[in-house]
Amino acid sequence: MTPNKINWNNIDTVLLDMDGTLLDLHFDNYFWLEYLPQRYAQTHGVDETEAKNKLHSYIKAHEGTLAWYCIDFWSEKLDLDIRSLKKEIQHKIHIRPFVMEFLRALKQCNKKLVLITNAHPRTLDIKLEATKIDECLDLIISSHQFQQPKEAQEFWHALQDYESFDPARTLFIDDTVNILSSAKQYGIAHLLCVHQPDSQQQRRVSEYPAIEHFDEIIPALLSSKNNG
Repeated sequence: MTPNKINWNNIDTVLLDMDGTLLDLHFDNYFWLEYLPQRYAQTHGVDETEAKNKLHSYIKAHEGTLAWYCIDFWSEKLDLDIRSLKKEIQHKIHIRPFVMEFLRALKQCNKKLVLITNAHPRTLDIKLEATKIDECLDLIISSHQFQQPKEAQEFWHALQDYESFDPARTLFIDDTVNILSSAKQYGIAHLLCVHQPDSQQQRRVSEYPAIEHFDEIIPALLSSKNNG
């Protein structure tokens, strides 16, 4: 499958990642790599370089686990209120280009829209409040509900038990290659990646079909409605 060859008539359910897919990943990268080390250094009276090194080692140690995405875990580990710190820079939360147009087109074509995110529910609340993307979605699921990240097969089985869907007729869009690979292993037939999840950092994906922005696939989607 290439992005412009998606057979929308074979898709009933669209599973959508949030950070880096619907929302610009720059907020998260800036928070974890720049803002949090600054605030950690200020609060704990350490050098900012030392703070960055310490946080980097912590983050790498837990990468891909549910704890990695859990603001309660990080609040306790760093002795900081992570949610409050995120609120301080919530003005940096932005929707990626053509997202709202894509969500509306999906609704017009009667696709079921399910947001599946590793974001902690209290982070999710901040982002939904800032963007209102939930107004276009049928269902929103945080992996914390299942106590398993999307990287794990257990997540997909729990999702199926929670909200039944046909993997053969499901499209999953995410910006993380290893998460797409987890979905592929589970059996989801249609997979799509995002080339540049952070608007401030260049990246190209080769492992899966990928798009720059959703305007690349909206015309075929709307055309399928007329031809279906």
